[in-house]
Amino acid sequence: MEFSNFGERFRGRIGIGELMDDLGRALDGDRPMLMLGGGNPSHIPAVQALFRKRMEEILAQPGEFERTIGDYDTPQGCRRFIEALAQLFRKEFGWDIGPQNIALTNGSQNSFFFLFNLFAGRHAGRRRKRILLPLTPEYIGYADVGLEGDIFRAVRPEIVRLDESVFKYRVDFRHVSIGADIGAVCVSRPTNPTGNVLADEEIDELRRRTARAGVPLILDNAYGTPFPNIIYEDVRPVWDPNTIVCMSLSKFGLPALRTGIVVAAPEIIRVISRMTAVMSLAPVSLGAALALELARSGEIVRVSREIIRPFYERKARRALAQLKAEMAGLPFAVHKPEGALFLWLWFEGLPIRCEELYERLKARGVLVVPGHYFFPGGRDDWPHCHECIRVTYAQDDAVVERGLAIIADEVRKVWQRRA
Repeated sequence: MEFSNFGERFRGRIGIGELMDDLGRALDGDRPMLMLGGGNPSHIPAVQALFRKRMEEILAQPGEFERTIGDYDTPQGCRRFIEALAQLFRKEFGWDIGPQNIALTNGSQNSFFFLFNLFAGRHAGRRRKRILLPLTPEYIGYADVGLEGDIFRAVRPEIVRLDESVFKYRVDFRHVSIGADIGAVCVSRPTNPTGNVLADEEIDELRRRTARAGVPLILDNAYGTPFPNIIYEDVRPVWDPNTIVCMSLSKFGLPALRTGIVVAAPEIIRVISRMTAVMSLAPVSLGAALALELARSGEIVRVSREIIRPFYERKARRALAQLKAEMAGLPFAVHKPEGALFLWLWFEGLPIRCEELYERLKARGVLVVPGHYFFPGGRDDWPHCHECIRVTYAQDDAVVERGLAIIADEVRKVWQRRA
């Protein structure tokens, strides 16, 4: 069977595909696995109780359940939810927006497929433009969404040592150049995989540079404020007509309902809505229905601030403390956990590649993600790319504790064999 060039790309190795395949096989397999690899949020009982209550309300209201599952929304998404979000963002942040500035998509992955292909690729006059990532490592799901492939240009970070075992990435603005070959700039805040949070000053500088260059700044806010607010630093949320903010209900607790949110200028929202119409007719309705009253009342902000953030911050501190104890004496550092669901582990000078470490850990029943997948648009000759792994602390504490102990033991064995 002969595929198109587009189809042939999916015969090869695709990071996000292999990650999801591994997760599925581990869940379906006979051997229990410690799932420290995926991005699934925790099942927080208090949050799930809110969704159960809302579903009961939908079922109790005559015709509401039938309308929710039986009628298409517009390609822009559920109008009532969009209006509630616009009001929430005006109240919380003072953003000058209305419903014309918001579109829903079938999850953030869908949002970035639309946005990256909207601004990268072939332009008029056969010009080819790329998406600039001013800080890598970045989200694994970005890497393969470009219709033309190779749509990224990435900048290596500045690595700042905070103490003996903790470091932080910062944007190295000396190498951030937005030339005529750049169609948009994209950063996530907090960052998956590292938990990094760009400082307000870094975001402001990117806003100034993108405005001067006449290209949009895309902010991936899937873990950020006001929901789910898995962010442990005090930062200022930003939006303006040159900025595109992408949000999601996944990490608020609804990953299976695929509800992405794009906040942008009306022209971009119109195009995104038409893309949705072509690709899937309309966004899934159930996520918006379950979150509608939470957004209208502002309760979604309180729940994120008082329940979700403290829940994950406690887990991050617990996992970090264990890692520091387990890795004592090893060439090891962890990125400062400032948000999201992950710890980013760096084994400087690791005698084997992170891909091999991943296979060894999988053989011992621990699933992580090797770090080389998180450097789209970068060159493969930087050793740092092959010295890192991502682990999640969103699983039950007992699972995380056992998994981290095995990781430390295996890394220690790697160094002992070298000696």
